[in-house]
Amino acid sequence: MGDEPKDTMRSRGEENRAKLWLLLEANRWIVAVIIVLVFFLGTLAVASVVPNRVLISVDDPVETLFQALVTATITSVTLVVSINSLVLSQELGALGDQRDRMEGAMSFRREVEGELGIDVAPATPAAFLRTLVVAAEERAEALSSTIDSAGAEVARTIPEETERVREYADELRRHASSVESDLQDREFGTFDVLSAALNFNYSWKIHEGRRLRAAFDEGSADRGSDDPDTSVAAALDDIISVLTLFGPAREHVKTLYFQWELVNLSRAMLYSAVPALIVATNVLLFHGVLQAVSGWTLGIAHYVWIVALTAAVSLAPFAILFSFVLRIGTVAKRTLSIGPFILRTTESDQSDEND
Repeated sequence: MGDEPKDTMRSRGEENRAKLWLLLEANRWIVAVIIVLVFFLGTLAVASVVPNRVLISVDDPVETLFQALVTATITSVTLVVSINSLVLSQELGALGDQRDRMEGAMSFRREVEGELGIDVAPATPAAFLRTLVVAAEERAEALSSTIDSAGAEVARTIPEETERVREYADELRRHASSVESDLQDREFGTFDVLSAALNFNYSWKIHEGRRLRAAFDEGSADRGSDDPDTSVAAALDDIISVLTLFGPAREHVKTLYFQWELVNLSRAMLYSAVPALIVATNVLLFHGVLQAVSGWTLGIAHYVWIVALTAAVSLAPFAILFSFVLRIGTVAKRTLSIGPFILRTTESDQSDEND
């Protein structure tokens, strides 16, 4: 099992820790502020090397800039309305459609409850996912116990497969325990719930479980075992079953999170559009007055400081849009597939191609 991908999403990613923090873990408001500060400080850095007489004598570029910012802000508000309409369209529908949605949700819950042997599955997303992860951990422990109780007979018959199954069970139990702790008392609406769920590498574990199941049966047949031990195969099937339920549950939580974030994005852009428009419009209206501001700070004219600051404030809606889409796009890219379909090349894939 040396070709197994890393468990956590951060470990599986090729990006460095700082980049992944910026893309996923960082508060979106902090990322937006960073973008605005980078623009503001970048403008001042350029101003520090450009002759001051050029900066304070040329009017048209400044006016053109703020005219474009006003137009872009109004356009972004229109975009927000479109995003809200798209999100709301998922919630609107005829009575029959709503009943089908309800029946689908209840049917999946009944399936989970039947598989896990519980009366009522938890209602909150974090607790629901945690229940499935705990079940996977318990079934991994059962698989380890089954391998140990199967005795030396099975180990002698199919020694290689037996050892691989034992390693698989130990790794699944360790990883499930870690994810279970991460999901403890997490509140939906924050990225914490989805982050913990994304760290559960269920796709690979389904694939490995099915591969071990097939190898176990094949090994028994090749070695002429007329009555192979079926308890190990049944334990592997139980693990695969609960992992198969975790897949759509995680995707549903991801979909709900995306809708939640898009609504938050829409509101944030609408809120930021008002001050951005006020600032950009007033710079256009009173640009001549601003030119009369005299004085210098750090070798840069105060007029340039004002233009850089107001331009950065006017870019706030774009910065907010950029910060939210960064996370949504990154999560979407990393979860394009569902089930045992790995969108990364592993060592086993490479060895298969070489063969």
